Amino acid sequence: MKLHRLKTTAALAMAASLTLAACGDDTPGAEQEPAAEGGSESSEAASAGGGSDMELSGQLDGAGSSAQNSAVTAWIAGYQEVQPGVTVLYDAIGSGGGRENIISGAVDFAGSDAYLDEEEAEAVKETCGDGGAINLPVYISPVAIPYNLPGVDTLNLKPDVLAQIMDQQITSWSDEAIAADNPDAELPDTDITVVNRSDESGTTENFMEYLSAAAPDSWSYEADKAWPVSGGEAAAQTTGVIEVVGSTEGAIGYADASAVGSLSTALIGVGEEFVEYSAEAAAKVVDKSERADTGVEGDLALDLARDTTESGAYPIVLVSYHIVCKQYGDANVADMVKDFVGYASSEEGQQAAAEAAGSAPISQDLRTNIEESLGMVQGG
Repeated sequence: MKLHRLKTTAALAMAASLTLAACGDDTPGAEQEPAAEGGSESSEAASAGGGSDMELSGQLDGAGSSAQNSAVTAWIAGYQEVQPGVTVLYDAIGSGGGRENIISGAVDFAGSDAYLDEEEAEAVKETCGDGGAINLPVYISPVAIPYNLPGVDTLNLKPDVLAQIMDQQITSWSDEAIAADNPDAELPDTDITVVNRSDESGTTENFMEYLSAAAPDSWSYEADKAWPVSGGEAAAQTTGVIEVVGSTEGAIGYADASAVGSLSTALIGVGEEFVEYSAEAAAKVVDKSERADTGVEGDLALDLARDTTESGAYPIVLVSYHIVCKQYGDANVADMVKDFVGYASSEEGQQAAAEAAGSAPISQDLRTNIEESLGMVQGG
């Protein structure tokens, strides 16, 4: 197993090309000065509550989810004030890329809108040791359904109608299935352009999980990181989807709500009502969800209750994780991982994310669980 030994030349080149997001020593994380003698004690000393009493220094490399990029940017800025000696770099290459990078040992932590699947959880042991890696939910956000339809300020979509649109079974905005739930809207006879992610994406997987759970009769595809329906417009990463929807009349897509800007977004049918996305409405779904059985001690992956009919709940939601090893070869890297993720999950960090990205702060119970899980992370 690799246990995060020296990173490959390619990985270092990638990290060097990223925008420097915090000041401090620019030596790569795996090449830091060794922590004080007694590495496990040093790791245990790193706080999970939003800043350690220890003065840490070094470089921490992360990559992954573009959905949580705004939140990560806010976390890095806030964390710099707590630990000015730590440089945190994050490359928003998408969730699939983040998981690939932590599996290969190219980064110290990954951001991902989907937790490691069974195959990935086994593969990551080559880098992280027999204990594997744990998924820690640090970011809760609605997945919005942006659309570009001038003159239509409000759009109601039931799950089955949304699924048929995304599967290109419904191809015109004047279709009677759409009109039935939008009697006051002047729906034009405009072709629908479905905009999907071209890259492997946790947002895609979350959206497909929702469609499978809420509209099983209209959506026949299994949830996956790759979009299964051809014929639409494909765009890379969250920003790409938003750009195409914004520039294409008749377009509809899916994206983390933090990125939609001034675009109109659909209200989603839940039970007998139509619900607008909000952080609070998304958090209601998370509160009703159960822990996934991954078999890894300390793992906090969630199986979301996407078919909820609870009033006021917005069911198209993603929980984005920081994926971290349970064992690092360098105690200093372990300390920095624990401290930074601890800051991200702290009240201060969650408030920073909410202000920057409109995300829903995690609950105190979940924060406590993350602190306990971070306590299992060791180094040296």
